[in-house]
Amino acid sequence: MDDLSRELAAARWRKSSLSGHDGGDCVEVAALSGGCRAVRDTKDRTGPALVLTAEAWAAFSAAIKAERLG
Repeated sequence: MDDLSRELAAARWRKSSLSGHDGGDCVEVAALSGGCRAVRDTKDRTGPALVLTAEAWAAFSAAIKAERLG
């Protein structure tokens, strides 16, 4: 198991505050070393996670807050 796999396995995941409570479309986010973030589908917690650099996470977050993503 590589370092990233170990870090993802030990990560503290949190559900997006924008996700509904009805079990619908939800994502979880985990903080990783170096300011990176991982994002995964709550319906597939053993599935893949998208890992973003600190810079990519900042740009992604800004785009969401500005409602540039649909």
